[in-house]
Amino acid sequence: MKVANLEKIREVKMKLTRFMMVYKFALDEINTRIDILKQEFHYSYEYNPIEHVKSRLKTPESIIEKVYRRGYDLTLPSIRENVKDIAGVRITCSFTSDIYRISEMLQRQKDIRTVEIKDYIKNPKLNGYKSLHLIIEVPVFMSDQVENVYVEIQIRTIAMDFWASLEHKIYYKYDKEVPQYLLDELKMAADKVSQLDQKMEEIHREISKIKEPIDSEELQEILINDEVYYIPDDFISSYKDLDKKAE
Repeated sequence: MKVANLEKIREVKMKLTRFMMVYKFALDEINTRIDILKQEFHYSYEYNPIEHVKSRLKTPESIIEKVYRRGYDLTLPSIRENVKDIAGVRITCSFTSDIYRISEMLQRQKDIRTVEIKDYIKNPKLNGYKSLHLIIEVPVFMSDQVENVYVEIQIRTIAMDFWASLEHKIYYKYDKEVPQYLLDELKMAADKVSQLDQKMEEIHREISKIKEPIDSEELQEILINDEVYYIPDDFISSYKDLDKKAE
């Protein structure tokens, strides 16, 4: 291989590595924010709406395939602007109401810009697919500049995620040429999933109305990072003054 070709490969490698790393850092940023929300719910509230979180980066091969399929220019600026799902995060919740709750929490963060929302829960795809898709822009602070990076976030219930996983496996097995009878079965299953999610939401609301007996000693415990702290009585007796600003 000629030296000139080696130099070209080295230059492409350097630019593509930095390009991909920015998306990796964007995933790290979003995953950290989601983890903070998870810990806040775990330590401060009786219920944590986030069940599972999974993230992924598109491979360079997958990026190029999408570029050719959509007719985009094969340049890094074009890819950066047009391929908005290079970095992807999937959040799985127990209940449909949790989906919108988490979505609002993420979108309220001041340095996150919401670019696009596709609500496949209120408007399911024809095959029955349901999920809430967000395209957001998050700042990544590099050594020499700040880069605003697109990240796709999918939020769905456990039941929706199970259905989507099964549908993906079926399409892969049949190389996208799925028999009609299986498509019909999948659509019926999607309808059952919607009914299940609705019923589980109703049960959850009923359970939430039940008040458990309160133990005063246990109530004075604070659990942070798996370590137990106790609230001093002075804090309790003067709690109205705790949030006052110093004069």
